[in-house]
Amino acid sequence: MQRFDLKAVRKRFGPGVAAGAIGVLAVSLGGIFASRLAPPKSPALDPAAASALQNAAFTHAEARAGFAPPQSVPVKLLRGETLEGAVLRAGVAPAEAHLAVEMLAKAMDTVHVKAGMLVDAAIARPRSNSGEARLIGLSLRTGPASAITLSRSFDGALRLRELDEKIRDETTVANGAIEGSLYESAARIGATPSVTAEVAKLFSHKIDFQRDIQPGDAFKLVFDRKVTEAGRTIEAGELQYAELHGVKFYRFARGNDVEYFDEFGKNIKGFLLHTPVDGAHITSLFGMRKHPVLGYTRAHQGIDFGAGSGTPILAAGDGVVVEARPWGGYGNWLRIRHSAGWDTGYGHISRYANGVRPGVHVHQGQVVAYVGATGLATGPHLHYEIWKNGQRVNPIGAKVPQGSELAGGELARFREQKAHIDSLLSAKGQALAAADVHSESLRR
Repeated sequence: MQRFDLKAVRKRFGPGVAAGAIGVLAVSLGGIFASRLAPPKSPALDPAAASALQNAAFTHAEARAGFAPPQSVPVKLLRGETLEGAVLRAGVAPAEAHLAVEMLAKAMDTVHVKAGMLVDAAIARPRSNSGEARLIGLSLRTGPASAITLSRSFDGALRLRELDEKIRDETTVANGAIEGSLYESAARIGATPSVTAEVAKLFSHKIDFQRDIQPGDAFKLVFDRKVTEAGRTIEAGELQYAELHGVKFYRFARGNDVEYFDEFGKNIKGFLLHTPVDGAHITSLFGMRKHPVLGYTRAHQGIDFGAGSGTPILAAGDGVVVEARPWGGYGNWLRIRHSAGWDTGYGHISRYANGVRPGVHVHQGQVVAYVGATGLATGPHLHYEIWKNGQRVNPIGAKVPQGSELAGGELARFREQKAHIDSLLSAKGQALAAADVHSESLRR
């Protein structure tokens, strides 16, 4: 099949005409060479030939007599809507919409389509503002690395083409900076939500996201992924390394267990998480305060994290659920017993996670409940407490046990893997430095 970078076309031509160029390019090969090729599938083009064909297709679409340049009209399928109905909403005539779906049916199931599928249509409207719009092309993604385009060739006929991108496995070394949330920042350098979730869980052992993270803070990630020719991550593998604020985590397998260690071979998994809810911010500290509901001053024996209703609450450490019940002003309350006399408590819960009840064992980072505003609360938030031998202690600065350290043969194996990751980071740093020098020389 012809392989083609849809993303590159959109960047090259802009949103107004990208879809038209994509569609015309995808099928113009069939229009030009139909008399020469017996099979419907065209041979692969080298980049130079593809670029030349792309320019010709775009020029032809823009210059179609009597019509304005094609405009991109993205249409998302609604629940219960047919594919033909979605194409009609793009603004084409019923006959063209019917024909388009008939042709698409040769390459895909056009009946059992899911709500939310995006159809990118290219529509050319008459310059006279009278008459029906003309369908120049359609494109829709049928898989992580595959798409179908339908568009007009030079002879005016609609042509169908299936596009596949090659997929390769790679280990990505990516440098980023915090701009917005960690999830948004990591996505910009190719990390998937699953990779970023692992990063957030790791850093929650060492870093307070509310106080320590600032816009512009640099971070580094090394992760495995499956990536398309266009550079899109379609499947994430393992997170191999993460670095933020000088804190470094290296992945290391110990038998069937996978854990993360610092550069000295010390397990970074602290006894309890610093932040048991992702993306939250502290709204009230431990100590005396005026109660927002009762109106008088009394001890606040935990810390509050502001978060939206339904935000997942994570178990701060491995342990056993000892309480999961309403408890006065705390509303729905959860208490987990850890080892060595440590407990954690979670208040104002909207609901408990499936299976969470007294006697159930939970693991650090496991979703155990969801943020709410039950009990005495002015809005959704998590009230979080830490107990030591039955007495509440300040969660900020509590001296909880630290992780274990590698030794012997395990430490030797860890150092070998660490050396490999460090070499990848060094090569990435040298490449970035060389690029900076080149850019500086061009500016001069």
